Amino acid sequence: MFFVSAPLAAQTVGDTAPAFTLKTLDGNSVSLSDFKGHPIVINFWASWCPPCRDEMPVMVAAYRAHKDSGLIILAVNGRDQETSTRAVRRFVAEFQMPFPVLLDEHGDVRKRYRLRGLPTSVFIGADGLVRGLIIGPFTPRAFETHLKEILSAP
Repeated sequence: MFFVSAPLAAQTVGDTAPAFTLKTLDGNSVSLSDFKGHPIVINFWASWCPPCRDEMPVMVAAYRAHKDSGLIILAVNGRDQETSTRAVRRFVAEFQMPFPVLLDEHGDVRKRYRLRGLPTSVFIGADGLVRGLIIGPFTPRAFETHLKEILSAP
């Protein structure tokens, strides 16, 4: 199945972010609720997605710059659309991703968030509400705008 970027309806701004629990590459379970009270960016990506490759350095830099302010980034891989876990591991190593990489093995989280394309970034405030969405590739400026909003929200 081929999953491409498309500007169709996704999660709605103002909604409570849907809960989930996924496994990391190391087999540990991570739940969205583990990070309650923190600003969170969930980035849905795949190793074969060229815009995902373009975005990842921006995400890594943002995490390094803001992790001490409580920023959490969760990189949710569409594992059900990957050729292999090895491809995921290569991507993670190439970009030295310092945040949790979660495997959506069956696309359940993708469906819960009503994704229509990759990449998609969901910006969640510390209150657990979806504060912003970027469906498809983001510009660094758009990413920073949404990031500032969730970092400055009470």
